[in-house]
Amino acid sequence: MSERKVLTKYYPPDFDPSKITRTRRPPGESAGAKVQTVRLMAPFSMKCLACGEYIYKGRKFNARKEVTEQRYYAIPIFRFYIRCTRCSGEITFKTDPKNMDYECERGAKRNFEIWRQGDGGEKETDEERLDRLEREQEEKTAMEELEAKVVDAKQEIAVADALDEIRTRNARNERARGKEVDAAGGLEERLMEEERRRVEAEDAERARKAFMTEEGEKVRRIIGDEEEKKGRGEEKGGMAPPPVPMFQRMVKKKKDFGAALGIKKKAALV
Repeated sequence: MSERKVLTKYYPPDFDPSKITRTRRPPGESAGAKVQTVRLMAPFSMKCLACGEYIYKGRKFNARKEVTEQRYYAIPIFRFYIRCTRCSGEITFKTDPKNMDYECERGAKRNFEIWRQGDGGEKETDEERLDRLEREQEEKTAMEELEAKVVDAKQEIAVADALDEIRTRNARNERARGKEVDAAGGLEERLMEEERRRVEAEDAERARKAFMTEEGEKVRRIIGDEEEKKGRGEEKGGMAPPPVPMFQRMVKKKKDFGAALGIKKKAALV
């Protein structure tokens, strides 16, 4: 089986390299011009002037590439030859390093020119180009300043939000501490109030026991005749020292409800 890609060539036994002659350049072709076949895509959309066929941008062609003698700041300018896909008319265009684009020469008309978008179809001069670049630089500087101001404003807003959050957290902590203090103070007040009530209850219990007998009856004070007289005399004559209280058990006489109803009790036999 033969190889698909041949790396070596067959030379017959009677091969003589000295008999090979070098081909000469045609008389009309200059020494600087070089033409080669390349595969390219249409750099812009165009319309054929011969048949009116529209050729869209990106259409692939087998073109002839020519290096011209023209230069733009030591940059060579290339010319390309293609044929219309409908009428096979020849179309030529070349590179334009000044505007970083291509320029259509003959056989077709470009549908849209980038540098003619704002100035009514006239090419701008070098001075106009410099002025336009200066204006773009100024606008770019202004936009950069505006972006820097926006970034600063966002940072200030973020710092303010962080401060507000810190203040809110501190206030919440202070309120929590205040509630704890109030709860502790209220607990102390409740304890003091309970202690006071307990002491008052103990005092009242002691006073009640002091004025009670062993059987649990209350003790009342009996004022004698002499004390009454002294009290009356003091009321008439002047102030007298208060009498000394006397604690004596007084038996309360029971009411006879049977006599009120007409019931007579029998006398005791003993």
